[in-house]
Amino acid sequence: MGRVIAAGVALGLCAVLLGAPPASADSGSLRLQVSIDQRPIEDATVAIDPASQVELQVVATNSGTAPVKVRSVRLSGVALALTFFAYDTTAPFEVPARGSVSRTFVLDLGDLAGQATGLLPSSVELLDAGRVTLGEATTVADVRGSFWSVYGVFGLAMLVLTILAWVTALLALARHRLAPNRWRRGVRFLPAGFGTGLVAVISLSVLRLVPPEPAVEIPVVLGAAAIAFLLGYLTPHPAPPAVTESDKTVRLTVPSTQEFTR
Repeated sequence: MGRVIAAGVALGLCAVLLGAPPASADSGSLRLQVSIDQRPIEDATVAIDPASQVELQVVATNSGTAPVKVRSVRLSGVALALTFFAYDTTAPFEVPARGSVSRTFVLDLGDLAGQATGLLPSSVELLDAGRVTLGEATTVADVRGSFWSVYGVFGLAMLVLTILAWVTALLALARHRLAPNRWRRGVRFLPAGFGTGLVAVISLSVLRLVPPEPAVEIPVVLGAAAIAFLLGYLTPHPAPPAVTESDKTVRLTVPSTQEFTR
């Protein structure tokens, strides 16, 4: 059971530490100015209600010397380096050299309620025919989705695994079954620490307090893991098992034959 719990928490950790970070807003050959429902998304938190359609306005500026052909626009949301929603709309157009083009898209996000909820780092990208990003604008989306969305259930699963990780580690401590080596005792508590950090990041996001951006999620997860490791490292040395009456051996000396004949 302990290995299964550790594996589940490790999957969430790998998503944070090994996942590819989002591309910067300056990636690609186009510079974008994006508004959602006539509200600019730059340096802002944009509310997205899945129950209503979203009007997406994009102004693409090409500072190069050659025209750029755009095939589609994508709206996506990422947390813990995992993409929890992505919507592509095919709308080919061309941005002339040293020129700008404005386009408006109406997106139906009805099924977003079952995919995410809370604050999520999001981006609007223009893609070419090869799905390469030509330009990108980033923001934080306040998704008014369901708690039972994919993102919410993912957080709930991490909470359950984290509780089990703490229970197994503390039971091993109470039963004096931890390793005598301090480093191994610290490693035994690591999955619980990692899970605590992941649950904290997701909870802050779902409660609309702090979005799960790399500058926040990595320090929180690693900090919680370090605290859990330190707690395991400082746990007392497991006491030797108590000797019961059944474990005691009695040494009997049998008199020799000569002693009986005397």
